[in-house]
Amino acid sequence: MSGNNHHQRLPDIDPEETDEWLESLRSVVDSSGLERARLLLHEILAEAQDLGVEITPASQTPYVNTIPWDNQIAYPGNLEIEKEIQNAILWNSALIVSDANRRTDGIGGHISTYASSSMIYEVGFNHVFKGKESNGIGDALYIQGHGSPGIYARAFLEGRITRDQLVNFRQEAFLDGLSSYPHPRLMKDFWEYPTVSMGLGPLAAVMQARFWKYLTNRNLIDTSQSTVYSFLGDGEMDEPESIAAIAVAGREKLDNLITIVNCNLQRLDGPVRGNCKIIQELEGLYRGAGWDVFKVLWDSNWDRLFSQDSNGVLLSRLEEINDGDFQRMSTLSPSDFRDELFSGSEELVSIGKKLSEQDIINLRRGGHDPLKIYAAYHAALESDKPAVILAHTVKGWGIDSFAGRNTTHQKKKMNIEDLIAYRDRLNIPLDNEQLQSSPFYSLDEESEALEYIHSTRGKLGGYLPSRKSPNIDFNLPSGDTYSQFDNGTPEGQKVSTTMAFVRLLRNLMKSEIGEKVVPIIPDEGRTFGMDPLFSEFGIYSHSGQKYKPVDHKMIMKYKESITGQILEEGISEANSIASWIASATSYSHAMTPTLPFYIFYSMFGFQRVNDQIWQAADARARGFLMGATAGRTTLNGEGLQHQDGHSLLHASTVPFCRSWDPAYAYELAAIIRHGIDEMWGKNQDVFHYIMLYNQNERQPPKPEGIDKKIIKGAYKLSGNKDKKGPNIRILGSGPILSHVIEASEKLAELGINSEIWSVTSYGELRREGLESQRINRLYPEEEKIPYVSECFGDQIMTVAVSDYITAVPEMIQRWVGGKFIVLGTDGFGRSDDRLELRRFFEIDTNSIVLATVSALEREGSLKKGITEEIVKKLGISRERYDKTH
Repeated sequence: MSGNNHHQRLPDIDPEETDEWLESLRSVVDSSGLERARLLLHEILAEAQDLGVEITPASQTPYVNTIPWDNQIAYPGNLEIEKEIQNAILWNSALIVSDANRRTDGIGGHISTYASSSMIYEVGFNHVFKGKESNGIGDALYIQGHGSPGIYARAFLEGRITRDQLVNFRQEAFLDGLSSYPHPRLMKDFWEYPTVSMGLGPLAAVMQARFWKYLTNRNLIDTSQSTVYSFLGDGEMDEPESIAAIAVAGREKLDNLITIVNCNLQRLDGPVRGNCKIIQELEGLYRGAGWDVFKVLWDSNWDRLFSQDSNGVLLSRLEEINDGDFQRMSTLSPSDFRDELFSGSEELVSIGKKLSEQDIINLRRGGHDPLKIYAAYHAALESDKPAVILAHTVKGWGIDSFAGRNTTHQKKKMNIEDLIAYRDRLNIPLDNEQLQSSPFYSLDEESEALEYIHSTRGKLGGYLPSRKSPNIDFNLPSGDTYSQFDNGTPEGQKVSTTMAFVRLLRNLMKSEIGEKVVPIIPDEGRTFGMDPLFSEFGIYSHSGQKYKPVDHKMIMKYKESITGQILEEGISEANSIASWIASATSYSHAMTPTLPFYIFYSMFGFQRVNDQIWQAADARARGFLMGATAGRTTLNGEGLQHQDGHSLLHASTVPFCRSWDPAYAYELAAIIRHGIDEMWGKNQDVFHYIMLYNQNERQPPKPEGIDKKIIKGAYKLSGNKDKKGPNIRILGSGPILSHVIEASEKLAELGINSEIWSVTSYGELRREGLESQRINRLYPEEEKIPYVSECFGDQIMTVAVSDYITAVPEMIQRWVGGKFIVLGTDGFGRSDDRLELRRFFEIDTNSIVLATVSALEREGSLKKGITEEIVKKLGISRERYDKTH
């Protein structure tokens, strides 16, 4: 369904002439065909342009409601009862924020957003949004973050949130309070989809709808009866993420996706588009991307005026008023509003004079009319495309001192005059004395209104938002799945950890959990050696493969399929991570666990989409992020913008993200096995970030009994203390571990004994160290020794080297007992071969030797002057330069 019969809404002073034109067009099509008709229309448009006839772009329609009043479906509810319910919710929503700020100045919150969008939500809750009891999944609601107080207010009436929780809005440290915005990490049984910071919600919603199609097409679970609803503000549309995936939705015909933009014309500081019209702009944007667009601009009281506007003067006037003036006009008195709107022609003035002051007050925006909103929801659900509802509202609607003001977003408190006026407007049965304590209002337990709430939600399958946290029985893969590299690689055979991962991924996809594995690629599969998986497992495509690929005769052909397992997202890290979140949370939203592996250039992972990764942690995601082509010197040729030397530091800042830097294939396998067990065997809401390198190396055999130490973050590869000579400890990770081993051999020639340690996770060592530190602080009578101290807490000098900036190893500095020397790749990357880059950043074999010898000479463990000898012997340049510039 399209629903865009625009000619029904334009005034027509000569219908007979119009019919003659249309009949002529039909006759040309019948007699001469479509091409001839197309040519004539183009010529007519060109002539119209030459004559100065302005025509609305094809992507935009006139500034009226998309659905004509005579095409509206009948409203299914009791408007009187629903108004009583909505009024109670509006009152409590405002009081939640105002009362919290009265008691704790600066606690924040938003009153005006929900005031403007209340009707949009209430019509949905009463008649549209399906709960999880309807089909086991229900609908997905991506609630606009600033509107959360209204959602709490409804849940309070439903009996799902207590009065004490309302009082404790934004007080969560030690009280049973309510989170500021939709945060599943903080309210795991209530919120399901995090939507802040702004822009992340609409992007996630598109990929969520797409992932539900993926689940259905792969026969993992039927999601065909569920719809994704995304609510956002028109100011939020300036965020690039808000529109990042709308072309995906249009291209894949996601008819299970409905976006609702609350167009109150205001952002935080002022108008969204003061000099033009944001609604028209958004209509063109979405329509051009293949969406159905339903504009809800004017409420039912405008219908009579439009039906009598035979010459189109009212429509022309509405189209010429820009948003900045519409915002200002919302603050005018009825008489001033009449004088400004109905002006410019005698016909308009005449229309205005026929309207009483109450008639003018009743000319509201469409987003405040339940009949118009429901008609739009119904049409959007009938559409065979993704749909967007553009609802015209007033920010701060109903609160006279808030509505339409530039300062409304910053208004957090209502004074007694505001409360009295709002109470009277909403007909809340509280006297002036009661208002002094900012009271919440609840419906009587026996009231018809409360029964109506429970009845409507019962018919729709339960309350929303609601999140389930199931302990799903997930069959874990057998140990053989991970054992391919336990014996290392044969002499002369070298393998990168990226290739080792691809082989392990294939093993997992052929294991007991194979159908649950979701590989996600941002158009770099061939770079990572994943192209053999294309033909074996297929690339997901909603429409299959309608073309013959250029490599169709090859075994490893590019195979797209409606049941394909691989998500090939194109060059879009934002869309890719959003798909990963949808998969990583499917255990909850679809009650069907999937295991996503998103592999990407590590530089374009955390650095580019860190905000979405934070969103993933909030959403309680479970899965793997694989940072490939990692290391500032290991990805040698790509240069400054591509070479990652700091994403491990980014990862360490994200709670519930475990970060790893394995050097060997057996370490990688142990980490992935541990992660799957942690997420599915133990049902922990965590995810894992693992570095992968493209440097080929011979893989050594796995030492016995090493798995637990790999997971703790470090283990000793070789070496022991020796009383005869200086003893040092060298820590390495990733491909730099090979330089550590070479340096150890050179140091041995100088009589320096060294232990070699592989550090698989500085982040995990630090995490456990901080935990132990807190326990010791709280219980001084006991002493908990962290693992990092067990490993490095003695007084032996420790040298740490990695392909990352020095701040990464320095995460454990406080627990290292002896002198701690860190070599890293601080500064911008640059292009060269690996050895030259490592020499430049001073993390190569000779630099490790020099750093060790110099430190030992300084502390008196080696003879004076030996550093000078080493510099000459190894040919180390002392040219002074600052590699961080």
